Amino acid sequence: MKKYRAGIAGVGFIGTTHIEALRRLGNVEVAAITDTVDAQSKADALFVPKGYTDYKSMIDGENLDSIHICTPNRTHYEMARYALEHGVNVVCEKPMTTTLNEAWDLHTLTKQKNLIGAVNFMSRFYPMACQMREMVRLGEVGEVFTVHGSYLQDWLLRDTDYSWRLEQEVSGESRAFADIGSHWIDLVEFVTGLRVVEVMADFAIFHKTRKKPLKPVGTYSGLTMQPEDYQEIPITTEDYASVLFHFENGTRGVCTLSQMCAGRKNQMVVTISGSKCTLQWDTEDSNNLWIGRRERDNGLLAKDPSILSNAAKRITAYPGGHVEGFPDTFKQMFRQFYAAISKNTRDKFDFATFRDGVREMQLNEKIIQSAKERRWIAVERSVE
Repeated sequence: MKKYRAGIAGVGFIGTTHIEALRRLGNVEVAAITDTVDAQSKADALFVPKGYTDYKSMIDGENLDSIHICTPNRTHYEMARYALEHGVNVVCEKPMTTTLNEAWDLHTLTKQKNLIGAVNFMSRFYPMACQMREMVRLGEVGEVFTVHGSYLQDWLLRDTDYSWRLEQEVSGESRAFADIGSHWIDLVEFVTGLRVVEVMADFAIFHKTRKKPLKPVGTYSGLTMQPEDYQEIPITTEDYASVLFHFENGTRGVCTLSQMCAGRKNQMVVTISGSKCTLQWDTEDSNNLWIGRRERDNGLLAKDPSILSNAAKRITAYPGGHVEGFPDTFKQMFRQFYAAISKNTRDKFDFATFRDGVREMQLNEKIIQSAKERRWIAVERSVE
């Protein structure tokens, strides 16, 4: 069996999660990392042979089969394009790019180069999310009337909370929707098989300015920052969004997104209400699927491969009663990505491709427009 050589661009929280997941596959070697600060010391700490401060040097020098891009949003396009031009397959964190034109260009390039491009919408690979999809597909939910839910976090609750994601020139024109809302709507379209055709969005910025530390945040751990310790930065991307969706068959949807919801660390909820039953799934209870019925008792379907659909079984690694969660979704997604490289085809796999990345950017663009113009905006149904 071929062993693939992967390079990782960016080794923050998500980059190291990629490394851990790849090592669980067995057929992927993490050959090198690239990071702009202390690259070799970070590589040493992660037991990776080589660290580069420049991603081009890594791609040019390491004979890679793939690169995993886990860097700030504005860098995704240039890194992915350089990799594809040099024959390297790409896994990119979301949002895939900061503009729709960039996303189209990368999607076109993957087809021209006959390479695989993937966007890490890993929520598709929770077993119970996949189970929802199969229940919808098999008609167990009936006609889908409504889809609603939320994605809530609290990591930006205070005006002293700061990240590069707050800077529009680095992260792009949207924050809450592009960062977490993109996960929600990708999963909804994946599970229901329905496409959004119209959106209405409401954005809000609660902290008009934030305090950007002038020194590493660790310097102030447990201390109160003084005015001389930070710079007031104006904020132009949304802390909060609510979006109404019209789907192609008349289904209605709504999602609330917030990065300022105290106590919610990383909760995504999807509720699908149909003519036969309602399904509700919550990432904070990710191994259970609630099933609501009118004529009989409600149910709670627990993750157990012996009773799940065949599709859900394929991405379930452990027996019933053994919890699978966030790290496992990366493993299952990457397993499919490298199988696609081996078979040289994007077909018959469930991971999000660059085609799906274009879809994400279509929605992102229209939702931003709707929030600005305060009206319904039409969205294209598909991506060729």
